[in-house]
Amino acid sequence: MTRAGVAATLVVTAATAGAFANPATAATSTFTVNLGTSTGAMMHGANGALYGVSDAGVPSANLVTPLNVTTIAQGPPGDTQHPNGDAGKISASFEREDGNGKILVYLQDVYSSWPYPTETESSYLATVNTIMAQIESSPQRADFEIVPYNEPDQQWFDLGSGSTSDYNTFYSWWDATYSEIESDDPGALVVGPNESGFDSAFLPGFLAHAKAAGDLPDVISWHELSGTSLADFATHYADYRADETAAGITTPIPINIDEYGNRSDLSVPGQLVQWIAMFEKAKVYADQAYWDIAGNFDDLMTGQNTPTGAYWLYYWYARMTGNSVAVTPPSPNTVDTLQGVASYNTGNKQAQVILGGSSGASNVVVNGVSSSVFGSHVTATVEATNWTGYSGAGPAPQVISRTTYSTSSGSITVPLTNMNSMSAYHIVLTPSNVSSATTPTVPYSAAYYAAAASITDATVYAQGSESNPGGYATADTEDVGSISKSDSAVAFSVTAPTSGSYNLAIYYGNETGTWATQALSIDGVADEFVDYPATLNWLWRNYVNVPVTLTAGTHTITLAVDNATLGNSTGQVTLDQIILSAASSAATEYESTLGRTSGTVSYDYSTSDGTGEGTLDLASGAASTVDVYAPSNGYYTTSVRYSAAGGSSLTLTANGEPVAGSSLPSTSGSISTGSASVYLQAGLNPVTVTASGTGTVQDLLVAASPSSTGTTYQAESSSNTRAGTAAVEADTWASGGDYVGWIGDASANTLTFNNVYAASAGTYMLLIAYANDDTSGSGNYNSNIESRWSQISVNGGTATTEVFANTYSWDNFRTVAIPVTLKAGENTIEFSNSTGYVPNLDYIQVAQL
Repeated sequence: MTRAGVAATLVVTAATAGAFANPATAATSTFTVNLGTSTGAMMHGANGALYGVSDAGVPSANLVTPLNVTTIAQGPPGDTQHPNGDAGKISASFEREDGNGKILVYLQDVYSSWPYPTETESSYLATVNTIMAQIESSPQRADFEIVPYNEPDQQWFDLGSGSTSDYNTFYSWWDATYSEIESDDPGALVVGPNESGFDSAFLPGFLAHAKAAGDLPDVISWHELSGTSLADFATHYADYRADETAAGITTPIPINIDEYGNRSDLSVPGQLVQWIAMFEKAKVYADQAYWDIAGNFDDLMTGQNTPTGAYWLYYWYARMTGNSVAVTPPSPNTVDTLQGVASYNTGNKQAQVILGGSSGASNVVVNGVSSSVFGSHVTATVEATNWTGYSGAGPAPQVISRTTYSTSSGSITVPLTNMNSMSAYHIVLTPSNVSSATTPTVPYSAAYYAAAASITDATVYAQGSESNPGGYATADTEDVGSISKSDSAVAFSVTAPTSGSYNLAIYYGNETGTWATQALSIDGVADEFVDYPATLNWLWRNYVNVPVTLTAGTHTITLAVDNATLGNSTGQVTLDQIILSAASSAATEYESTLGRTSGTVSYDYSTSDGTGEGTLDLASGAASTVDVYAPSNGYYTTSVRYSAAGGSSLTLTANGEPVAGSSLPSTSGSISTGSASVYLQAGLNPVTVTASGTGTVQDLLVAASPSSTGTTYQAESSSNTRAGTAAVEADTWASGGDYVGWIGDASANTLTFNNVYAASAGTYMLLIAYANDDTSGSGNYNSNIESRWSQISVNGGTATTEVFANTYSWDNFRTVAIPVTLKAGENTIEFSNSTGYVPNLDYIQVAQL
């Protein structure tokens, strides 16, 4: 028996060739952008998250920093509502990761139960005093914004009743709480009233009272969690501003919708772009809702360092600079329809559009395309990011079209075809030096829904949809479950347009707590079991990739419980969809003009040849950073297209560490290519080019897979030293069949890797494979998963502390990478924790940087 994803490849043939037929689609819609009508500076207010950060380092700075986060919402110091997300504990790392971000502090989350326990006014004020003393003493005090009440319409005050008595009670408490906060921390920003939805009955009276009392919130907040919020928010916003005016408030108060989105919206690029468009248009701040776990930025991220498909939508959003401009969607203020945001930066000579939310085709008409900005021709580059589930890794977006247009008419039309309603799209307009662009190569890909397949002894279940917004997202609002009988099977009829190698992505959920398997066969030929790691629950979508080789034509791919050749599978999974994609070894291109910059830079399109978006000119000390996705840990061949004249040079760093042998020397002035072997950790990696003197950088080309990895040392090896309770335990899913557990919880319980060899002294990447499934109870309404920590000491030196995010099962082993300094020859690396357990350790890997 071979296992999918290790080295197995199926080879099958088809008797006849066939063509994949796309389903019928609606008439082509029109989405209009007017570059000549500014709607204000880009705010990026919609990029926040409630409990998006669980611990310092979860998620990583690599993921958080590029999003230019404006606000997050967290629990207070001493939070007991959840086991993590304490603003006091995460604030220093969040401030370091993005100095512009503000942290909303939900004071009532100090209570462990939901609904919050009933308090008297005096006892609550005492609680507020205690919390504020910790906030006031924090070095990050200026980053906090205080939310004294959470959904007071549903608890404590019952504001939804419309009762004058209930309103007056809240007014009294609000006055007293506001006064307590300002007394404890003068100048603190207070956020409220923070109801569970927009309350047109309560807000006018509250604003009038607070204005008269002198305790208006510094930021007005409410939640948008309804299935109709996408249609209703524009009216809510307009009504609120009218309420302000009626109350005599002459300066509009900033707004934060500090919980937004339904469970079926989160993780889905095509859903989330509708919310972003709505909030950016109104210029309000907003934070995604926290429906499941803390520490994954509400499903934009998975593990500690890996983006999901939805992450890249917010990454694009953060790169949109200059002013937002007017857009006209086909159906404004309508749930689950094509919506978007556009920006225009004349200094960078870029216009950008992000949009999504519908299937079929749409013409994106861009008016106001000025030849004084773009020249005689403009190139429109379109890329897509797709839904990868709640915890599936999202690779870098793929360029799906690139077309050059004349600017003579001042208007261009960019066609989008075969759109997927769960995907989001990014259009970038830049000047072109040629009249015709090079068409990008787009590998074939087709999705097949499990609910539409041939199903034997299993059940189709309805999931999240417009009519069921609280349900989990699935590829077509349905999935297949109860695949648990001996004859249960799901058979997909698929088409391969040409003979060759394909990747089969299987979207699934697995709540068994360990790995599950299914028998995979193609055209009746059984060859392997597919292994599915555990997920948070049956609907917490992930995917596994299986390489297959197909001949051109139609094939039947079957996933079954039992197979006469292979035997019985183990556990069970739910199935959502499969995606069949042509295998590609093409390098991924990262354009410098669409990346992040520091220092003095300028944008140059004079050599733009229809294959990219131009070059970035760097003054001395200036830097260009692109954020590179790596599917696995290892050394990647990385090419930099650049120029550096007159004795200047460029240097390359990855994850903040210099890349050995990567100095890019002076050139003749034209664009040259320099290459290096760059160690990348699985997930996202900032790769930076810095100028010494002046230089120009065009792009980075990164290989699709690593050429090599580091040196591996198994935790259970007899050459290591286990002390105290540390012990070797068997686990089929550990890389060597064993791991070391019971490390920590006392200073004597340690594991030391001996004989860790370094060819020369220097900085190395230490990769740690581990498992952690700690939880804190069942949670009030979330899954209260927890991280673990370890102190790590090299050669007996001062220990550093590393955090290890939850892996959803003690049998799921993931990796964390940290740089360490090793001496030449043999080294020791010790893992310990005197106050809690270290995660179960599978192996470490050491790679020279």
